[in-house]
Amino acid sequence: MNKIKKDRILGSRRFSNYWWAATIFIGGLSFFLIGIDSYLKLYFNNISFFHNQNIMFLPQGSVMTFYGMTGILTSLFLWYTIVFDVGGGYNEFNQYTGIITIFRFGFPGKNRVLKLQYQINEVSSIKIHIQEGLSAKREIYLKTKDRREIPITKVGEPMSIEEIENQAKEIALFLKIKLEGVT
Repeated sequence: MNKIKKDRILGSRRFSNYWWAATIFIGGLSFFLIGIDSYLKLYFNNISFFHNQNIMFLPQGSVMTFYGMTGILTSLFLWYTIVFDVGGGYNEFNQYTGIITIFRFGFPGKNRVLKLQYQINEVSSIKIHIQEGLSAKREIYLKTKDRREIPITKVGEPMSIEEIENQAKEIALFLKIKLEGVT
């Protein structure tokens, strides 16, 4: 029987983040170029790259330039989080050493790596927290004997209730501890 369970946590490198980063960059670049082109038309009449003869720099072109820069900067931030895989990592439950390791990547800097380690005998239970509504939350927590609750689920799209219950049951069975919050 395997005595080590390792769950990979997908961080920022999700398809949806790639999609939005690319889409926002293309839209922002388009707005920016049309805004700049409307400005240059004031000085050079016939250098238009786009068919935007009806756009005046003030007010439409300046607003498009501003929105374009905002879109480009937003997409650069998304690409930055994708490159550094912010939120990515793993949960490792090791019965050989008796240690649970929670490892996550953050933004670059002195606190880039978050690595939490707990003794299995410090953990009293696995807790499921389900909150329905407009911003639904479905999370699994390690509940320690000193009543701390450490989240171990990935951030992103909420999983189905059945999926989250099965994952929590699997962890609780592996660690041989009780499960809280299952109805």
